[in-house]
Amino acid sequence: MGKLKKKIALIFGITGQDGSYLAELLLEKNYIIHGVKRRSSSANTERIDHMFDSLDFSNKNFFIHYGDISDGTNTLDIINKVRPDEIYNLAAQSHVRVSFDIPEYTADITALGALRILEAIRILKLKKVKYYQASSSEMFGLVKKRKSLNEKTPFHPRSIYGVSKVFAYHSTVHYREAYGLFACNGILFNHESPRRGPTFVTKKIVQGLVRIKNGLQKKLSLGNLYAIRDWGHAKDYAASMWKILQYKKPEDWIIATNKDQTVKQFISIVAKKLDISLKWVGKGINERAIDRNSGKVIIDVSTKHFRPSEVDFLKGDFSKAKKLLKWTPAISTEKLIDDMIDFELTNI
Repeated sequence: MGKLKKKIALIFGITGQDGSYLAELLLEKNYIIHGVKRRSSSANTERIDHMFDSLDFSNKNFFIHYGDISDGTNTLDIINKVRPDEIYNLAAQSHVRVSFDIPEYTADITALGALRILEAIRILKLKKVKYYQASSSEMFGLVKKRKSLNEKTPFHPRSIYGVSKVFAYHSTVHYREAYGLFACNGILFNHESPRRGPTFVTKKIVQGLVRIKNGLQKKLSLGNLYAIRDWGHAKDYAASMWKILQYKKPEDWIIATNKDQTVKQFISIVAKKLDISLKWVGKGINERAIDRNSGKVIIDVSTKHFRPSEVDFLKGDFSKAKKLLKWTPAISTEKLIDDMIDFELTNI
């Protein structure tokens, strides 16, 4: 008997947090990985460099292509050359607050980028390829009842990022229904890790408090302390992406922990783990946290971090994924925070 042919995966957004964890997982599963990254003056490969170092290059299991999903011709060309078994679209302008400042760019990458990939699959008649679209809990936006959200909850996005993700979501459903593509949405709620980008609130909190504890930073400025979020670990969520494409038919899935915390509660957990005793004073934009030991204000609220339209509550019901995919989050929020703190202490 001959050797089984290795599956080929094409990952758009491979240098991001999610792309790096997914690439690690697929390499463990003996896939051949093709990743797409934008050409820039800086390498921006720090999240995946270790995978190159550990590979036997004679096996050629990992390839990087320069490309950009804002360019439909380039996107089609890469897909045509690679001819993958699975395509994971994790590429986006992924910062919600920034999408208010650069709405057109956000829509071009996050919305139309997904459409360009789907259209390339259709044009190339890749009937057997499986497509994963990274959808977002931000699509739900304005939630009328504060209860766990599921696959049937209607969307009401409150940012161009959320609007763009809704477009990409419905485009994925459309290409599944109109052209018979194996196209799926993973609606991922907030997921963090030591690899999170520095502008995201969990990273800002952990990195900021570690630096304050070690005398390298005086103060941390944040926005809405009372936004409620469902936080999981990106490594867990990468595993769900793979499981979604292994299911017997293409469907859409909520991936979450069904637990929630405010930003302020997240801060308190991190501070306690770092032995920082906080005293909260004031209300609204005047609310701040004082370090009981030094008597100094180390956290304040700044209106520049508020969104023009806020999303106050996001918590996901992953019952469908638990029942049909046998997926559950394995890493607790406490362990997630421990991982993030350990990383910052090691790299301070």
